[in-house]
Amino acid sequence: MKNIQLKRVFDFIETIEKNNNREWYTDNKSFYLDAKNDFEEFLEFVGNQLEIIDPSFHFTKAKDYTFRIYRDVRFSKNKAPYKNHFGAFLANGGRKSPMAGYYIHLEPGASFIGGGVYRPDKDYLKVIRQEMYYSFKDYEKIVLNDSFKEYFPTLMPDKLKTGPRDFPKDCDAIEWLKYKSFAVGHSISKEEIVSANFAKDVINGFSTLKPMNDFLNNAIIENV
Repeated sequence: MKNIQLKRVFDFIETIEKNNNREWYTDNKSFYLDAKNDFEEFLEFVGNQLEIIDPSFHFTKAKDYTFRIYRDVRFSKNKAPYKNHFGAFLANGGRKSPMAGYYIHLEPGASFIGGGVYRPDKDYLKVIRQEMYYSFKDYEKIVLNDSFKEYFPTLMPDKLKTGPRDFPKDCDAIEWLKYKSFAVGHSISKEEIVSANFAKDVINGFSTLKPMNDFLNNAIIENV
């Protein structure tokens, strides 16, 4: 498998975390652009491999899936102008897609790969819950599978305290219906990220995630 180094990416995010100001960024923009190019080359390789394991996904250009480095500070107490991480969401429609997809997040001390659907809007959440109501046993077979749980031990704990209004509170699927996000993550270390095997590790993780995304996307495609 092709070896694409991400050391320069990690060097950049570690450095900007300590120098998060416009003067430093302007003086070192070439450092950022080199790191960005490395990340996009990595995404292009991963995206093309992802098409093989998930034929429903169609990769376009790396920039369609990557998030901008600039922070929106208008309503934040933290006025640092730049993000201290690189992130990309691989899903049909790009980084803002409402579909279930695959996520890569590189940040000092908080890197992970994962995916699913994070905080879908009400229409998408409704159809996912409807599918869950009728087919939660199929979902359980995926997320409670031993190999899935070994890689993704917990679902994102983003839940209602009680069941949603449109469903009976005593139904068998009620605990799944409480979720507001259907997403998982797997923590990764800097050592893993800069290793020669990282692309292979990411693809293996995404392969484990695929059945969950299939369930969620089938619900969305059939009902929205």
